[in-house]
Amino acid sequence: MTDPDEWTLREAVTEYETPWYVGGYDRLEQPDGTEKRYYWAELPPAVVVVARLDGTAVASLEDAETSGSDEDHLLFVEQYRPTVRETHLELPAGIVEDGESYTEAAARELEEETGFRPSSTALLQEYAVATGVMRHDRGVVYAEGLEPGERELDNNEFLEVTTVPVDDALERAREQPANDSTISALLLATEDGFL
Repeated sequence: MTDPDEWTLREAVTEYETPWYVGGYDRLEQPDGTEKRYYWAELPPAVVVVARLDGTAVASLEDAETSGSDEDHLLFVEQYRPTVRETHLELPAGIVEDGESYTEAAARELEEETGFRPSSTALLQEYAVATGVMRHDRGVVYAEGLEPGERELDNNEFLEVTTVPVDDALERAREQPANDSTISALLLATEDGFL
């Protein structure tokens, strides 16, 4: 294993700042004595929410695909992602605001994006994302006991709320275009016995 003490930071440079992230590079002396720039983007922590909606609540939604169903579903949002120019089916997610825990951020984001408020949340995992290029942590939260709340979208959120039966969720999430945060969150929730 490489000893971190064998790496010497020679320079840390922030090249640009945006409302969403900061980018730059660190110039490091590597263990063999050579120097190299390592580029990075730094983002605030984010949370992904695996939200289970019981069958009786599903039947009350106006979604024709699921109306009348008595099996549990997961809440998803469908939205166009300008960065990749694709519409994705995703789990609700968002930035963790200063002073919030992952579970607090999950409850807030879930209500803002879907109009449902959880009565129970559990942090399944916290992990670093794309460590070769990013300084970004993500939490995956399981939420249940959903009750109607107040939907309040941000000015850049144009999304549709939909539900997917629990047993079909991973298969649907793997359909192209697929994304890492939804797939990894569903795998964690399945592995931990929540799905």
